[in-house]
Amino acid sequence: MTIAAAPPSSRFRGVRIWLTLVAALIAVMVLVGGATRLTESGLSIVEWKPVTGSLPPLTETQWHTAFDGYKQIPQYRELNAGMTLDQFKTIFWWEWSHRLLGRVIGIVYLLPFLWFLWRGAIGPEWKRALWIIFALGALQGAVGWWMVASGLSQRTEVSQVRLATHLSLALIIYAAIVWTLRRMADRARVAAPARLKVTALALLGLTFVQLYAGALVAGLRAGRLYNTWPMIDGALIPDAARLWFESPWWKNLFDNHLTVQFDHRMLAYALWTLAALHMIDALRTRAGAAARGAVLLFLALTVQAALGIFTVLYAAPIDLALAHQAMALVVLTLAVLQAERLTATREDRTALGRGAAGRLAVPSELFPSA
Repeated sequence: MTIAAAPPSSRFRGVRIWLTLVAALIAVMVLVGGATRLTESGLSIVEWKPVTGSLPPLTETQWHTAFDGYKQIPQYRELNAGMTLDQFKTIFWWEWSHRLLGRVIGIVYLLPFLWFLWRGAIGPEWKRALWIIFALGALQGAVGWWMVASGLSQRTEVSQVRLATHLSLALIIYAAIVWTLRRMADRARVAAPARLKVTALALLGLTFVQLYAGALVAGLRAGRLYNTWPMIDGALIPDAARLWFESPWWKNLFDNHLTVQFDHRMLAYALWTLAALHMIDALRTRAGAAARGAVLLFLALTVQAALGIFTVLYAAPIDLALAHQAMALVVLTLAVLQAERLTATREDRTALGRGAAGRLAVPSELFPSA
């Protein structure tokens, strides 16, 4: 059946439902990953079997074999010696669930993607972008094992740099999907001054930098130290000798607990200030949807800042730390939407899927408009 050209939003409805599901699963994956880290569960599975590893131990013998593997790594010997099998099962299930969810996301992404390609539901404009997202997802699995491997021989935890890389890549994939979803929507172009576009893009870029910095704090467990605010280490700005004592100097940005937490705080102040200025500018210029987006982003950042302060004051308990990580996803989502909203042109919105129009067979019937 030949379908006449339709607005991008209706033509891509099935694809957008699929991508929304994938984005939601990635968000859940990020939170499960956070819980896995906070419960010290990430090193409980000491091997990487992408296919056969999807099955957990099914017999008592298999459980003991898995436990024996964990007993060989420094984390068990130095931190968890004497752990019982039941205690091991608790941390095992967190890591196993995290890995299983990664496999599920891969399947949920790839199979519908291939089906949509076969049906001609995705125009050439989007094929390359969606294949790149899939490739990043495959890379993410390898990065996850690269991260875990850093804690299996000489350390009692994974490398904070590798953890930050793993989380950042997940968030890049998530942001790319959210951006793609918005570009597939049929909306009018937002009329706004060019400076709003610049500050929106700056906010998005700074958000990614801040998320990476937050992952370093998490990886070093630096949130359990310097539990005062607004003072840190007894001052608003710590002594330079304590901030930069490692050599070469740049190692402090990744390894020094004080420097890493201080950087995270300073970036938070900068991000909040830039969001406030962006909101004021958008409201003054009456930028419509962009003004509403700016207000929502500023409010989300304010809530996130409050959560961050309480997380530090209470030495990063699991519930507050997870809430802080969940709110970071909200902030990232709003930052992506705001940047996309202000950078899209009318041509972007009307050219979507050109090439798929007129030969889109059946999907519009499988996903009828509400």
